[in-house]
Amino acid sequence: MKSMTIIHVLFLFSFLSSIPHYSYASVNDFCVADLKGPDSPSGYNCKPVSAVTADDFVYSGLVAGDTNNTFKAALTSAFVTDFPAVNGLGVSAARLDIAKGGSIPMHTHPGATELLIMVEGEITAGFMTPFALYSKTLKPGDVFVFPQGQLHYQVNSGKKKATAFLAFSSANPGAQLLDLLLFGNALSSDIVAQTTFLDIDQVKKLKARFGGKNLSKHMSM
Repeated sequence: MKSMTIIHVLFLFSFLSSIPHYSYASVNDFCVADLKGPDSPSGYNCKPVSAVTADDFVYSGLVAGDTNNTFKAALTSAFVTDFPAVNGLGVSAARLDIAKGGSIPMHTHPGATELLIMVEGEITAGFMTPFALYSKTLKPGDVFVFPQGQLHYQVNSGKKKATAFLAFSSANPGAQLLDLLLFGNALSSDIVAQTTFLDIDQVKKLKARFGGKNLSKHMSM
């Protein structure tokens, strides 16, 4: 009977050790990132605990960003590369500033859910599924959630600057902007036009705006 108990215990330890750890924080209280080392699906390696201080857990960089750009918007991030303490914790933050008439174009976060918390001004935000559009005009104090992987946007629909804080369910959420994916590449303008039903001249204009190459399908890549 005793030998059977030992076998069961050994089996349990073997089973638990075979389960992959998706973050160092799942086995430790925290894992402040050592950004000098490589990144991996489970995060960065841990900074030695003996070298960790209270300052590692404070980030003071969520200040207003420069909105003098194509989108008239700025995202100031507190991702793991900015704030190493969130390494492995499955959370990060950002500040969003959108000038009057500005917007954050259609984009996705394939690995994170996003929470938007309105602070100032007015933002019309929404996300789309293959079956529906979910859009709302937000005022200070409103909170909007964008489910993981959904195509979404934010537009300043007010008469002054708009500011919001964002929270993500990933230490490094990443983003795929639709405009940059379509027009900031070396795919031939002919193919982009054919697959989007846009006029070829408009495609070339957008490629020039977003840094893409205006290659003809007959030209060598």
